[in-house]
Amino acid sequence: QVQLVESGGGLVQAGGSLRLDCTTSGRSLFGYAMGWFRQAPGEEREFVATISSRSNSLYADSVKGRFTISRDNTKNTVYLQMNSLNPEDTALYYCAATLDAGNFYWYEYEYEYWGQGTQVTVSS
Repeated sequence: QVQLVESGGGLVQAGGSLRLDCTTSGRSLFGYAMGWFRQAPGEEREFVATISSRSNSLYADSVKGRFTISRDNTKNTVYLQMNSLNPEDTALYYCAATLDAGNFYWYEYEYEYWGQGTQVTVSS
């Protein structure tokens, strides 16, 4: 069982930055592909970014060039650096994990483990 805990959310003005952390305790993230998803009020949860166990990454078009996903396996932590935030980025952000079989994973159903989410609110 992989238990994921997100942190780093908060309120920020448009144009600002936040970094989200996703950590797990008692279990290594080595060998897992990790993903970030988000869900805005009244909307379905959507893919944001994913990083493979070898640190290859893929982004949704809406965040490409503004967000960066990275990982530090020694700290069992995955990061989402978010720059140039705008009000459309307001959402509950979720971290997810799945065993990496060599693919990119951008569908919710492909992930086995999920955190509880951290709220990001961007004011205009």
